[in-house]
Amino acid sequence: MASALALLTAVAPLATPTSRAEAAPAAPAIPAAPAAPGDGIPPLTDDTGRTLTLRGWNLADKDHRGDRALEDITERHLRDLSARGFDFARLAVFWDDLEPRPGHYSERYLRKIERILDWAARYRVRVVIDAHQDVYGPAFGGHRGIPEWATRTDGLPYRPHPGDWFAEYFEPGVQAAFEHLYEDADLRRAQQRMWRVLAGRLAGHPAVYGYDLINEPMGRMRPGEDLPAAARRVEATQITAMYNRLVGAIRAVDRKHRILVEPTPVVGEGVPTSLGRIEDPAGRIVYAPHFYETSMETGADYDPASRWIERYEAAVVRYPRERRIPVVVGEWGPPDSTLPNMGRYYADALASLDRYGSGWAGWTWCYGGGYCALDRDGRFQRHKEDTARPYAPAVAGDVRHTAYDPRDGVFRLEYTASSAGGGRTDLTLPPAPRGWRVTVSGPARADAAYVRPGERGRVTVRARPGAAVGVVARQVHP
Repeated sequence: MASALALLTAVAPLATPTSRAEAAPAAPAIPAAPAAPGDGIPPLTDDTGRTLTLRGWNLADKDHRGDRALEDITERHLRDLSARGFDFARLAVFWDDLEPRPGHYSERYLRKIERILDWAARYRVRVVIDAHQDVYGPAFGGHRGIPEWATRTDGLPYRPHPGDWFAEYFEPGVQAAFEHLYEDADLRRAQQRMWRVLAGRLAGHPAVYGYDLINEPMGRMRPGEDLPAAARRVEATQITAMYNRLVGAIRAVDRKHRILVEPTPVVGEGVPTSLGRIEDPAGRIVYAPHFYETSMETGADYDPASRWIERYEAAVVRYPRERRIPVVVGEWGPPDSTLPNMGRYYADALASLDRYGSGWAGWTWCYGGGYCALDRDGRFQRHKEDTARPYAPAVAGDVRHTAYDPRDGVFRLEYTASSAGGGRTDLTLPPAPRGWRVTVSGPARADAAYVRPGERGRVTVRARPGAAVGVVARQVHP
């Protein structure tokens, strides 16, 4: 299960929300004209300058630890992910598995990570390594993340909440633990050392695309603060500083890969982040918010009239515009995709993500269970097949227009070609019952005009620099 809306909460005796719905701040007003949300947000690019698009899912095994860690993630996961037309995975790794004792790093765990990366390389899937935590870590009810030896509670209480683990973020002991992680010099050094070890080990692996520094960072709410105020303070004064420390640690061993930074999940309720500048000598920072809505996370259907997506969009674009960094949404997706309005939800959500983002990873690629992309037999759960759409993973040039209409099964890409990447533009077409036909206009050529039924298509287009190119991929109909 995703950490739905891991909001900052108060230390008792403040009035403490007891559910996600109570925790959500009041919805801010929607700006009058949130036109062209992606304007001013740079695209993700590769080292040659091609414009990149990432489409994929999270991989996470939260049920096993120690010698059995990562057992739930198999080669089948990467093979099926790729076969459905995805090229991106966000892999959850846990500090408590990596460093079970201070200074002792598990070689077995590192080899298991590398085995998953080997499968990803085999199936041409880019991977972001996600330092995941839920309710801080195993000191609190057996959750995963930050080791028990790095957990300090000041003796404050922690009470489990069976059936609503989200409420456990509100416990004073959990709040204290986050505060110590940000403020205690020895814990700061330990977290930096962990990232130096992890990035140093994985930097040379061909499947690694980047590092997500911490999943859904939290903080402590002070007396008199509401949730948005607490989020602003923690992001500005504690999380920004943590990110700058961790970027420095990673850049000591890896100057190549992207670094993803997350706001607090309050952004999910339409509250812009107050993260400050993240200094990266390599200039490879990516903003990686999550895309969840409180009521849907507790089982409600999508309500288009709430205009949640519009509020989220208006909030989420501010930081990447100001900092001139690309956006990749690290998690999204409802726990129940079978509800009556979920077809509308996926259409609206995918359109929104395309307006401002360079990529996304759904939660989560597994078999059976509410959040899982697939059922136990490997078939998409209802409506989740809508995420398997044509796209252009890499475009050699400036993209002028890209769109997919699922009603007629037509994907269109228009761009002005450049010499980036040797002039090579790549298309991905998910399996279709009767295959795809591909046509190209302008001084360009494609290496395939037809993709056979039931197969994933990989099509390469080459064009003369400066040429105006149009690509159309159509599902074959009877």
